[in-house]
Amino acid sequence: MAYELKLFSGNANRALAEEIAQYLRVPVSDAEVTRFSDGEIYVQVNENVRGADVFLVQPTCPPVNDTLMELLIMVDAMRRASARRITAVLPYYGYARQDRKVQPRVPISAKLVADLLEAAGIDRLLALDLHAGQIQGFFSVPVDHLFAAPVIIDYLGKKDLRDPVIVSPDAGGVERARAIAKRLNASLAIIDKRREGPGSAMAMHLIGDVRGKDAVVIDDMIDTAGTLIQAVTALEREGARRILACGVHAVLSGPAVERIGTSPLEEIVVTNSVPVSREKRAARVTVLSVAPLLGEAIRRIHDEESVSTLFV
Repeated sequence: MAYELKLFSGNANRALAEEIAQYLRVPVSDAEVTRFSDGEIYVQVNENVRGADVFLVQPTCPPVNDTLMELLIMVDAMRRASARRITAVLPYYGYARQDRKVQPRVPISAKLVADLLEAAGIDRLLALDLHAGQIQGFFSVPVDHLFAAPVIIDYLGKKDLRDPVIVSPDAGGVERARAIAKRLNASLAIIDKRREGPGSAMAMHLIGDVRGKDAVVIDDMIDTAGTLIQAVTALEREGARRILACGVHAVLSGPAVERIGTSPLEEIVVTNSVPVSREKRAARVTVLSVAPLLGEAIRRIHDEESVSTLFV
């Protein structure tokens, strides 16, 4: 028996949901997501979802607490409306950086978010470039974890890079950087970094040779750009010819735009997993679309086909 695919969107990144819908050749289904005067979120699903295969596109990006609560309430509405299956599509997973206890008496907020999503009633999760892969294990429902690397690699492959070197800004990103370096036939370098506190980092020294080369810093997200600018400073000091940066999630909060604007970065390549404002795009930011990647994953999940070929 065929079940109808229904694609819904919250207010976090409506533009991405519309691109995904265009790829799938389905409309974005009708749901009202508004606020009461006191700030409480109100959701009304304006079409029948009984027995439907529902996909909710909602990155939990800033304002993270509002977007997360929107998603939870939408899931509850779909469950109570008798949707057959509810898949939460999170191009960006808020609270993902709090994935373990790094000091006494702190929460594991990424696990709490997983518990909240399951309690609300999701049947599976579709995520893109989780900050830590082990977050998949926080869920007891199936998780499809996609990577934006193919989109970024395709773009970098068209750039005129001379003797490229892929740079990981910290030890945690080495696996991601190595995979991209292999695909681009580039060398690899690593920044030895010591974090001083939340939102701040100090680059210690560079492992690898970047002198006279085109350096591309690869990270999963760019938030305040502190880590990125420290890496750029180290690369400039070591004689890199050109410096570019790639980040999947362009959070770009706080002083990020100012830091990027005054840095020697030639270009920053990000995806539209979170919305990127016109002001942020002006800061030498190139935005690539992950809508075809997410759309193809949604199609395969709905048709009960393998998604593994999309895991790069």
